[in-house]
Amino acid sequence: MAMTDTQPMEILDDKAQSPSTIMDVDEPVTVHDHEAFATKNMPELGHDVEDFKVFTWRLTKWKSLEKKITGPEFDCGGHRWRILLFPTGNSNAPPNESVSIYLDYADPKTAAEGWHACAQFALVMSNIHDPGTYVVSHAHHRFVAEECDWGFTRFHDLRKLYNAQETQKRPIIEDESADVTVFVRVLKDPTGVLWHNFANYDSKKETGYVGLKNQGATCYMNSLLQSLFCTRYFRRAVYQIPTEDDVPHESVALALQRVFYHLQTSDAPVGTTELTRSFGWKSLDSFMQHDVQEFNRVLQDKLEIKMKGTAAEGAINKLFVGKMKSYIKCVNVEYESARTEEFYDVQLNVKGMKNLQESFRDYIAVETLEGENKYQAEGFGLQDAKKGVIFQSFPPVLHLQLKRFEYDIQRDAMVKINDRHEFPFEIDLAEFLDESADRSQSYLYKLHGVLVHSGDLHGGHYFALIKPDRETRWLKYDDDRVTPVTDKEVLEENYGGEIMNGVLSQVQQRNQARNAVKRFTNAYMLVYIRDSAIDEVLAPFTEMDTPPHLKRRLEEERLAQEAKKRERDEQHLFLTAKVITDETFQQHQGFDLASFDEKNWPPSELPTFRVLKTESYLQFKSRVAQHFHYKETQIRLWVLVNRQNKTVRPDTHIPESEQGLNVELVRNNMAARQSDLRLYLDVIDNPTESVDSARPLDNNSIMIFLKHFSVNEQTLKGVGKVYVQRNSKVGDLVSTINMKMGWASTTPIRLFEEIKPGMIELMKPKMTFAQSEIQDGDIICFQVELPEKESHDLESQGLYSSPVHYYDFLQNRVMIFFKPKFEDLDKEEFELILSKKMNYEMMSQKVADALKHESIKLRFTTSNANGTPKSILKRSLNQTISDIMQPTAYNTSPSTIIFYERLEVSIVELETKRSLKIIWTGIHNKEEVTLPFLLPKTSMVHDLADQIAHQVTLSPHGSGKVRVFEISKDGRRQKEFTGTEMLGNLSDVEMYAEEIPLDELNASEADKIIDVFHFTKEPSRTHGVPFRFVVRPDEKFSDTKKRLQARMGVPDSNMTKYRFALVQMAQFKQPTYIADDDVVYDHKWLPEDVLGLDHIDKTGRAGRTGGNERAIVIKG
Repeated sequence: MAMTDTQPMEILDDKAQSPSTIMDVDEPVTVHDHEAFATKNMPELGHDVEDFKVFTWRLTKWKSLEKKITGPEFDCGGHRWRILLFPTGNSNAPPNESVSIYLDYADPKTAAEGWHACAQFALVMSNIHDPGTYVVSHAHHRFVAEECDWGFTRFHDLRKLYNAQETQKRPIIEDESADVTVFVRVLKDPTGVLWHNFANYDSKKETGYVGLKNQGATCYMNSLLQSLFCTRYFRRAVYQIPTEDDVPHESVALALQRVFYHLQTSDAPVGTTELTRSFGWKSLDSFMQHDVQEFNRVLQDKLEIKMKGTAAEGAINKLFVGKMKSYIKCVNVEYESARTEEFYDVQLNVKGMKNLQESFRDYIAVETLEGENKYQAEGFGLQDAKKGVIFQSFPPVLHLQLKRFEYDIQRDAMVKINDRHEFPFEIDLAEFLDESADRSQSYLYKLHGVLVHSGDLHGGHYFALIKPDRETRWLKYDDDRVTPVTDKEVLEENYGGEIMNGVLSQVQQRNQARNAVKRFTNAYMLVYIRDSAIDEVLAPFTEMDTPPHLKRRLEEERLAQEAKKRERDEQHLFLTAKVITDETFQQHQGFDLASFDEKNWPPSELPTFRVLKTESYLQFKSRVAQHFHYKETQIRLWVLVNRQNKTVRPDTHIPESEQGLNVELVRNNMAARQSDLRLYLDVIDNPTESVDSARPLDNNSIMIFLKHFSVNEQTLKGVGKVYVQRNSKVGDLVSTINMKMGWASTTPIRLFEEIKPGMIELMKPKMTFAQSEIQDGDIICFQVELPEKESHDLESQGLYSSPVHYYDFLQNRVMIFFKPKFEDLDKEEFELILSKKMNYEMMSQKVADALKHESIKLRFTTSNANGTPKSILKRSLNQTISDIMQPTAYNTSPSTIIFYERLEVSIVELETKRSLKIIWTGIHNKEEVTLPFLLPKTSMVHDLADQIAHQVTLSPHGSGKVRVFEISKDGRRQKEFTGTEMLGNLSDVEMYAEEIPLDELNASEADKIIDVFHFTKEPSRTHGVPFRFVVRPDEKFSDTKKRLQARMGVPDSNMTKYRFALVQMAQFKQPTYIADDDVVYDHKWLPEDVLGLDHIDKTGRAGRTGGNERAIVIKG
């Protein structure tokens, strides 16, 4: 059965357990009064009804009924239905306790492929003599092949059906008979996804579009990207940016092109990780929700820069930029002060506004300046005036931001405005234009996109509703899923506020929780396109619109990914064979013939073959011979095995006479403990002999490998293999070695056996190989014998005088990556192979040699598992590299990162001095450079200021004075040091310094010096560094603004994007935005009042001084 005691069923059963609650409401109805019964017991779901049918099935001899029976079929909405009944229940509960009844789709097997039917139904049992005595339960369901019956496993207690209940005169089952009735409404499903569980949903197949994967909290970004993607003119412009030579994770333009191309061509949801990497975001950034408008502005700014000098230049302005005029116009005299500004979007009030038209009227509402608030008109004195904003032009694509988030003065907090606010499918904006605007074109706008926010101030979910073109229906882009939606879902469901008319149906009353969530779902951003521009903005995309280099590049990647997937899928059919050759052995420095699973060292790079497990051994051998340019008769392969002493050595050569021997059998029978096959390629000196008799000596011979430890070069390298007789003396090997190395026959040599790491033993020359327990695959290391004095000299230089010592180094070697701690001061990165037994001083000397810097003037810092600096290393002769590495459960890798700093003084001197880093903001309030200082702890802050003045370039005709300060916790004010503080007593805070402006030093008694800070939208979202500024009596803000611009060194193009606000702390007021004709001097400045500059943060340094949300920064 499709429905047993699952959770949805239990919810429905709860309703079925108290049918009398429904019967008690309003006037009693009978089962025979079909319309009234359905109205009472089947709540309105808000969907149009395709068909409505009632079918009654009379049952007699109830106790004689079979365990499972089906009623006669009936038709409703073009589908065949029937009742499915279990008279004694269909659950794990004991039988005879409850009746189970379901609505069953009669013949799902003969229905068309992919069929579905959305039905609301009520199942009723009633007395055959009294249709007013009944029990009922209702439900709704999407009937599909996998779930073709739906209903109630515990419809009603069987015992209660046999007995009249308190409100009933008769039982339901009387004389072993009862009527079972089903009321069915088949509902229209215009989208095809009504009540869909989306288990096997295919967005591309159903809509022609695919979604974007959510990285954690990137739904806000996904909704905007889909809107921009569907704005096809914008997509074409992005494609026109030249990116042939760009790297995807470093280039925003290329990464965005790739996302757009995948959205065009992919059948599955598209990832955005590469795009966010190109922004310079780390994984944490993808788990932080940001503001859609802010993200859009920052992205558009970045793309505008990329488009300069290309075919796409000006596209963003053409699409999204309109103009508005701010004005103050005198009523009684001919005087007007006006300024025209460009806008990328319009922010409209929601609170107190019924609909979009009212919001626009509110936006251009005129304020009258009269009485005490008269306007000081130049040349006319105080005048009555009209102040306002009017639009001069609207762009082809109009982005409207609905102000759903506002400051609540009562709560002293930001809140989300969930009030109802209506917006239309089309709107004529002509009435909001200035009289002088160009009216030769229509200003009728059609709704193209609705970006929706579901949730509250602290979080929630974003999705987009978009109409891609005139012909395509509205679609919902919800992260990785795209579905069709109805007009009601676009408009009514995103207006916000209460349910229409404030009337809740019974089903809604029973599900208040779901209803409450729904009220938090509303439109946050609207995209309208000028009707006359739709055909250009949304022109169909053609093959020619996609750059050839992009198609070529992504097609190559797709084929490579398919090949990799194929390889992964077939991996179980293959095994990997790694082949050691005499050449790789000669290059190997380490234990055994090659490195495989050493913890302290990466594996050796060996020739590797991917071999089908069923491939015959002889065929594989033939491939190996061909690869290394040998005849098959010239080679044989030995299998390497894991010995019990943890070494990996050749054990025996693979027999070539066995019939049916394949590669998997070789691995399983000869090297069972290995996942891959490790082989040694044995090249035979005399290929005329048969391979199996190719040993130059008889069966009494052993194949051993030789390694040479060079004292002069401090290396241990493979020399090759030799065959020796088991009963010959170890000392006989000396002449063979001298011959191989080209040394004089009298050269004294010492021989060592490499038994295992930590066990390298000097061999006795007079013993035989058999007595020394030497076998095939063993390794003997040799060195030229040294006089004792020479050995001592080497050891005193920190060098190794014997293989025993060198092997000990190999066992403890580790590769350390040294990186500069401050990249702006040092760029050099390098790696050193050191022993874990080395101490701090030895390590410091090795690094000093590499950097050509004094070791005493180096300081080291350990690293965290994520590769960031951790803690400064104390200089200690007792601390070994092993101690420094401190492997943890999370970071077991022996290769580690250590950061270094080049110091100007010795590390010993550091103990008596204070190390400081000062962020210098110069004369223009810009973070120019971080200055490091090492000063005696007894120095004063004024000494630090003098040091700073010597390191920076001050203005030629400036004050010549430096201010050192920290920033208040709320990020809005400077906290200046007096100059007499002792550096050793300062807490560890971020410190800043700036050049004191001349006008501040020369300020008159009448002037006021105020604090100015930077923020984005909300005063709590601070960024940048606050500064001090002089305000003057009677100076209009238009002139104050010019001085502010000069103080900050901001270009005109950026300054137009700044807004200026008075932020008062004590009264918890919203920021008061300042007009050009205001005089900020006239405000009664309290100590905590500040001037706020509202603009987008492009520094990425937000929140560090009190703001609780990081700004969006896009770097690539």
